[in-house]
Amino acid sequence: MFDPTTFVGFHTWLSLVAIVAGFPVAAGMLRGHTRPRWTGVFLSTTFATSATGFGFPFTGVLPSHIVGAISLVLVAIAAFALYGRLLEGPWRRIYAITALLAFYLLCFVLVAQMFLKIPALHALAPTGSERAFLIAQAVVLAAFVALIWQAARRFVQAPPLPA
Repeated sequence: MFDPTTFVGFHTWLSLVAIVAGFPVAAGMLRGHTRPRWTGVFLSTTFATSATGFGFPFTGVLPSHIVGAISLVLVAIAAFALYGRLLEGPWRRIYAITALLAFYLLCFVLVAQMFLKIPALHALAPTGSERAFLIAQAVVLAAFVALIWQAARRFVQAPPLPA
């Protein structure tokens, strides 16, 4: 379906791996702990997805560049909180919020790409401003607001795991 040997295919595979890895990372946060292997995969592929997004030809700043730049900042902060500050003190909450916001941006872009690439969805929202697209994005946003709220509370309350 997606050829990982092309730049577009590689970028797409990175995105899909990051999204898949985001689920166990989020589930771990809801239980108050990290999932080290999944977290490493999630943070590295999310960073790489955002970075490779700047490799496509463009003539001006696009919305995708803004989302990518925000994602890079969020992943950098999450990685610093986890690896640089070892989730001590307020860095636990900062990590949970920034990592999950980066996960949300991946899912936001996934929904947008689905409406662009899947014919049945594209027919429902050819310009991306139709009700079907807005409802889908609102559902994703609401789910992530709830997820981030719960993860920030539960992840902060749990003691950090020993190194």
